[in-house]
Amino acid sequence: MSVLRADTAAIASAAAALGAGACVAFPTETVYGLGAVAFDARAVAKIFEIKARPTFDPLIVHVLDMEMLARVARDVPPLAQRLAECFWPGALTLVLTKRAEIPGIVTAGLASVAVRMPAHPVARALLAAVGLPIAAPSANPFGRLSPTSAEHVRAQLGERVEIVLDGGATPLGIESTIVAFDPVPTLLRHGAIAREAIEAEIGPLLDATAPVDGSTPQAPGQLLQHYAPRTPIRVIEQLPPHERRADAAYLGFREGAEGYAAQRVLSPAGSDAEAAAHL
Repeated sequence: MSVLRADTAAIASAAAALGAGACVAFPTETVYGLGAVAFDARAVAKIFEIKARPTFDPLIVHVLDMEMLARVARDVPPLAQRLAECFWPGALTLVLTKRAEIPGIVTAGLASVAVRMPAHPVARALLAAVGLPIAAPSANPFGRLSPTSAEHVRAQLGERVEIVLDGGATPLGIESTIVAFDPVPTLLRHGAIAREAIEAEIGPLLDATAPVDGSTPQAPGQLLQHYAPRTPIRVIEQLPPHERRADAAYLGFREGAEGYAAQRVLSPAGSDAEAAAHL
């Protein structure tokens, strides 16, 4: 594995590796992705091998602009076009009708494809350099926490990845929101863009964010266990004094959680966005 500072030369090297059929890890504004050229079925298959990801779980295809989107998807509905105008480039994934050129391994055999136009300058420079859409899930073992730094990728995937572009910590730290449109606008995954912001543009969304278990997901991140830490976590509203333990750590919005082995305040100001980035 080569971890390269994401300058012009490194991005050119990563683009060349992608063009030769390799997989490359790179930063986006959400998390680090593990990418391959979306039209190259053999290269995409390496993503599933590296991550130990089941092939029934579809990938997100990243595009540079609307011209590249037209090579990936067709018959974009007006409401999807509206969301693209409002939130792209950005942390919103749209599930659209795929073009035949997209291999079935990218979409888990579905007739739809999940597409996003990233805002991160390194991701955009890489897309521009390779000139092709990039299929990329998060750069981590399947089902585990998504990486928000190049070091996270190195620690989790080791020598399984040829190149990691180091663009620093990702600014958002959580995955993109996913919306589908067949037959009606539907929220498939919560993410960095709030449901309320989307509904303010196109009206109410049907909610289909409940995890699926044992069935084929329509989009990434819908399985019952996903983005899961190895350490057990419990969500609590308050800190009962009798439950403070020296063998546990505390993550929260305020200081003062005494009696724990460690504590980390995610956002002293109580900001959800800041907490997500720190989590």
